[in-house]
Amino acid sequence: MLYKQSLKSKFFAAGIALAACLVQQSSALAADTIEPDTLLIGSDMTYPPYIYLEDEQPAGFEVEFMNALSRHMGLEPEYVDTRFAQLIVGLRSNRYDVIASLLYITPERAEVIDYVPHTQTGSSILTASTFEDDPSEPEELCGLRVSSIQGASWIPKLEKVSEEHCEPNDLGAIDIREFATAPEATQAILSGSVEAQFADAAVAQLAVENTEGALKITSQELIYPIPVGLGVNSNKPELKEEIATAIEQMKESGEYDEILSKYNLSAPDQDAVEAALSES
Repeated sequence: MLYKQSLKSKFFAAGIALAACLVQQSSALAADTIEPDTLLIGSDMTYPPYIYLEDEQPAGFEVEFMNALSRHMGLEPEYVDTRFAQLIVGLRSNRYDVIASLLYITPERAEVIDYVPHTQTGSSILTASTFEDDPSEPEELCGLRVSSIQGASWIPKLEKVSEEHCEPNDLGAIDIREFATAPEATQAILSGSVEAQFADAAVAQLAVENTEGALKITSQELIYPIPVGLGVNSNKPELKEEIATAIEQMKESGEYDEILSKYNLSAPDQDAVEAALSES
């Protein structure tokens, strides 16, 4: 009888210890996210096909990717619509846990946030179909008014081309006009406010399709190919590791390749990631 009571006591104590351990683990996970059991995701929902609102619901590549990733993390995804230029400010102010909004990996951004690379893309040049010239590379944008989404990583590159190539050769500066959203930048071409738009390749292709031939892509190859990452605060290494682990699980399940293939995207090349982070 004493043995049975002692055995029960041992099982009871073990149960308490296990419960405490599980609570401790759960608390550790909760500490990684701003809200318990929730992954708050900052996104600019004006950027189809990557992320946008369809029937007032988030849709697009980043949404499909983050919904799958959240499932593997055991968290509920919740999207916080934020204009692109304010995404990093919002992350650093703890408005959300992660940025998922076609965030190009650049050394400037890597100075203030951490990245988890998850795909790779590039840029294209758009003009009106009636525009007489077909600029195929940044050097051919000299003297033109060019629209772009505000805060895009290619803006410093275009400014460098303008300062080092266009102006010294008396070709006229590239007049970059920044807009809050990509559709607004596209509308600037249609209204005649600019002659060209510099945009992500998939965004450019969608703009051509949606305007039924009013626009054309004039660049022949991807310009400034660049890996894309999810942005995480530098003081959240555990969360960064959890996201990376979830991506590996998505690869094992086949979800990763399925989602990237659907949007004609590719996995980030590690050499490209390192090159993007080391650019001057």
